[in-house]
This record gives sequence, structure tokens and C-alpha cells, in this order.
Amino acid sequence: MTEGEALSGGVGGAGALEPLLRTVLDALAEGARRRAGPIPARTPGELAAELDRVASESAGGWLGVLTAALAYGSADPADPLCAAHLHCPPLAVAVAADLAVSALNPSLDSWDQAPAATVLETSLLAELARLVGYGTSAAGVLTSGGTESNLMGLMLARDLVLGRASGERIELSGLPGGGPRPRVFASEAAHFSTRRAAALLGLGEDAVVAVPVDRELRMDAGALAAALRESAGRGERPVAVVATAGTTDTGAIDPLRECAEPAAEYGAWLHVDAAYGGGALLSDRLAPLLDGIALADSVSLDWHKLGWQPAAAGVFLVRRAETYASLARRAVYLNPADDEEAGYPSLLGYSLRTTRRADAFKIAVTLRTLGRAGLGRLVDACHDLARYAAAGVRAHPRLELHAEPVLTAFLFRYATADPARSDAVNAALRRRLLREGTAVVGRTELPEGLAGEPGAGPGRVRLKLTLLNPHTTTSDLDRLLRAVAAAGEAEESGP
Repeated sequence: MTEGEALSGGVGGAGALEPLLRTVLDALAEGARRRAGPIPARTPGELAAELDRVASESAGGWLGVLTAALAYGSADPADPLCAAHLHCPPLAVAVAADLAVSALNPSLDSWDQAPAATVLETSLLAELARLVGYGTSAAGVLTSGGTESNLMGLMLARDLVLGRASGERIELSGLPGGGPRPRVFASEAAHFSTRRAAALLGLGEDAVVAVPVDRELRMDAGALAAALRESAGRGERPVAVVATAGTTDTGAIDPLRECAEPAAEYGAWLHVDAAYGGGALLSDRLAPLLDGIALADSVSLDWHKLGWQPAAAGVFLVRRAETYASLARRAVYLNPADDEEAGYPSLLGYSLRTTRRADAFKIAVTLRTLGRAGLGRLVDACHDLARYAAAGVRAHPRLELHAEPVLTAFLFRYATADPARSDAVNAALRRRLLREGTAVVGRTELPEGLAGEPGAGPGRVRLKLTLLNPHTTTSDLDRLLRAVAAAGEAEESGP
């Protein structure tokens, strides 16, 4: 048997993995040394050509060669100047735990494929439900992330609300013909996956009503109540309200308690997308920002954002397990009724997926290792860094802060001498930093009307820092802001 044919499991699996792991670790270090920064100093075309050359010239040792190439060509979230996205540097203990899952390869679609993992996921979900404020009637599942979780929340909302109104099982009969038009309400700053979910569920993207936001990009609760009232007055059916706890651009948190009241009044399911902001529940300082989250019918959390887990580590929770009914499925080769009656549990009916990785394990290991208090310290450290960086922007003569950070992200821009060039210069300076391999800074656009002028611009483009590395220093942030300003000056003075 060749090295490449060895298996990772069984009594001999660990021995087969050991030399391969050394190869991977050495290659990771080599690639990081070659990159020497947050991202390779290459254009997309140059990087593609370089990777093609590596693949064509190598004579073997593919594990080491390609791992080194991957490490060299990666944006490294562990570098303090890689601060664009909700792309966290995973904890080493979580990665090590994830290796164990990869080696054993349990699948959570049946107990006999994942005995221990089934127990661990069930226990972890109960713990996370308590963190949210749910009681013992809660249920949930590990997901691929916020997009899948948001889809599940809207699917259960559709089935329950429309099923209750029509007397039909929507998962069997489909959307009722005629009758009131279903509507979903989400803020203008809600994640795009809300509209995508509405499309996938047959409601249509146009069913999503965009509720106005304030300058901090929080949903206007008064506008939500008015939108629900007007919709009901037109004879439409409010199906769901999607409140956001941590928008991707600014970490803004909708007023959850104020959103819950009108949702309940009009019989709409309340789903809270806390994929980012759910990490605040780990911090005594920030947890009060999520006041009212326990009133939600469902919640999404992503531990591969403000939880330092390797992707994927999404969590979907419902307040009442019985609302999961429309997703229940019986597959005789996976969860026969007599097995369940004999005490062999199945998680198949909680997920949209069949084959499903044991992603709960790495979260469980991390929670046992650091505890809520230890993880809370990491959250607070990143929050402190965001506040420091925002103060640095506010004090810089060529940078403008949009709003104070709520969690660990904020928007700002380079202030151009000619306002008409603001959008072009800010977009270009970000690409300059990428091309030079200096820094990875995010870019977004403010909703119309929030950029100081109505319409499409100029002045809507904003840069974004998302600080998820608790080991970043204040001097790192000073260096990052100097690099942004220098890139802006170079772009502004160029042709």
C-alpha cells in the first residue's frame, strides 16, 4: 500500500497521518514565509499564472507543494492587516479538533454513523439555546452558516404561518393559489440571503419589504410597525420579520424587543439573524445589546465569525421544537421508527442536508477549553481594537468615520480634496493595497440617502475594517491606517 492509499481511521490511522501532518505543517510555514504579509502581492492574473507554473513544474510531493502554494496564495486572517471581512483567524485548538472530525468522518444523518457526535451536538445545542435565553423546549441543528440558517427560518415561517391560515400542509401542497400575498419584512441593511431565501421558497424576492434604517443602519422599529400595518391593510399576509443582530457592514443591531412586538401583533414569525452579533452573547459587556433575542421564533448564529472556528460552524435554533414539524422526514434506511422507539435517536429531521459533518465537535472543544468567560475576553479584545481604530480614523486629517463601532466592524473613507472623486479613489486605494500585498480592507456602499446626498452618489463608497484578531496590537492598527491614507494619497495624485 502506498502512502497515498493509507486511511485516516482505525488503529493505524494516526500513524499514517503523523508524517503527512508534518509535511502539511512545514508547507504552511513555508507558504506564509513566502507571502510575508496578509495577502500575496499579486494581481489575480499574476497569481493564477504562478499557481499554474507551480503545478506544471513540480515533480511530486504534491501534498507539500500544493499546501505551500495554498498558504502563499491565501488571505491570512491571522495577519493583523487582514481586516476586511467576517473571516476570522481560527483558534488552533478548534483546528486540531476539526482534524479529529476529518479523520473519523462521522455523518450526522443517522446514529449508527455518528454515535458520539450525535450526543455531543444535542448537548451543545442545548447549551447554546440557554445562551440565547431559550428554555428546554428549544431545538436546532448545525448549519453551513447564516445563509442556510436564514433559509431554514423563513421556510419554517412559511410553513407555519401560511399553513395556519390555509389549513394546508404547505410542505406537501405547496404555496396556496390566490389569497393574500405573503410578505417578509427585513431592514434595508439585512443580509442578501433573506431575498435569496424568499426566492428559493417560492415567495419571490419581491415579497421582501425593505424597512428603512437609521444612520447606524439599524431597522426603524416604527417604520416596521407602519409597514406591517399597511401590508395587512392591503390584505397581504405578513409571514416573517427578519431582524438583524450584527449587520455585515457595521455590526448594527436592530432593536430586537421593539421588532418582536409588531411581529407578534400581526402573527408573523420573528427570525433573528445573529450570524455576526451572536458572538456578543459571550461578552458581559456586549450581551445587553441583544436584549429581546429570546423572543425570536428562530435564531441564526455563526461561530466561524465572532467565535474563532474554522468554517463551517453555523447554528440554527428554534424556540419551540414543535415548529420544526414540517421538516421531519422518515428514511427507512437512516431513521426507521422502530430504531427510534428502541432508543436510537436521529437528527435527520432537523437539517436540510442528509450527509452532514460533525461541526459541533470543534465548538464543544473550544467551549470546554476556554469557557464563555475566555471567549468573552476575546470578543471584548476585538471590540476594544475596533474602538481604538475608530478613534484613530476620527483623529486622522484625511480619514472620515461613518459611525462608532457597535461590535468589531466600522465604516470610514479617505477624504478626497475633490468630493466627486471620492468613490473612485476609495475603491482604487483598496485595490492598490491588495495589489501591493499591504493590507486587506473591506469595501461597501451606504444605502441611498445615507451618504450625505440622495441618489447613487458620489460619496456612497466606504471602506470597512472588521477586527476579529484578538492578538492585533494598537501599533498594528496605527500602521494599517497609515497604509490606507498613503494609498489614498497615491491614488488621488495619480492620473
